[in-house]
Amino acid sequence: MMDSRGPVKLCITSGKGGVGKTSLTVNLAYALAANQKRVLIVDGDLGLANVDVLLGLSVDRTIRDVLDGGVDPAQAVAQVSAGVGVLPASSGVPELVNLGPEEQDQLGDLLTAIMVPYDYVLLDTAAGIGPSVLWFNTFTEHNLVITGPDPASLTDAYALIKVLHRDYARDRFHVVVNFVMSEQEAVQIYESLAAVTQRFLDLKPVYLGGIPRDTSVMKAARSQRPFVQQSPAQPAARAVFKLAERIIELA
Repeated sequence: MMDSRGPVKLCITSGKGGVGKTSLTVNLAYALAANQKRVLIVDGDLGLANVDVLLGLSVDRTIRDVLDGGVDPAQAVAQVSAGVGVLPASSGVPELVNLGPEEQDQLGDLLTAIMVPYDYVLLDTAAGIGPSVLWFNTFTEHNLVITGPDPASLTDAYALIKVLHRDYARDRFHVVVNFVMSEQEAVQIYESLAAVTQRFLDLKPVYLGGIPRDTSVMKAARSQRPFVQQSPAQPAARAVFKLAERIIELA
């Protein structure tokens, strides 16, 4: 049953691109659906949409069409499975990346109306610290920061956390480390990030887990299917199912 307070909203974000954020968002949605949850994926990369590409969707309506006022919000959601819906974004529309306050309010009202039937809403942002990224991060209750083993992704994750904490008073963050060789490596990377945030921001993010580097992920991407469906027994899928359990505990 959906909580009377409405769906749980999670912003899945990263400072740096290329950390597997969109793939993780899609597969987490399917893992939550496997736990009998109704999930809405919102493609928050408003100028360079790719959730639809990852799922092989043919998109007729996007967030832009709804914001322009010509489309019923509910009709813009593509139902991709019994438990998962997708609100696609537009591709090649750079002006959507820099929404002003009025457009942000409009988008907030739109999302609030669309998400009513769902238990969880996963907002997949663009990389970086642009206006739309920061807005999505302040729209949700939970901020999931995705990083990888490379130093640049850690540096950029810290920069995103710093801006959200300093300018928007966000002080609760959760970290997932993608593309790791072992759980030990994931914990070490998390601890490196946590040491810096604790020293300079006086906050410590919560570790939610590591996702191993796994050839089944790329194979599933090429076939435009979630790897938790195509290869549910492989290491990456098992890690995402564990992550879904932790997400459910958060609520």
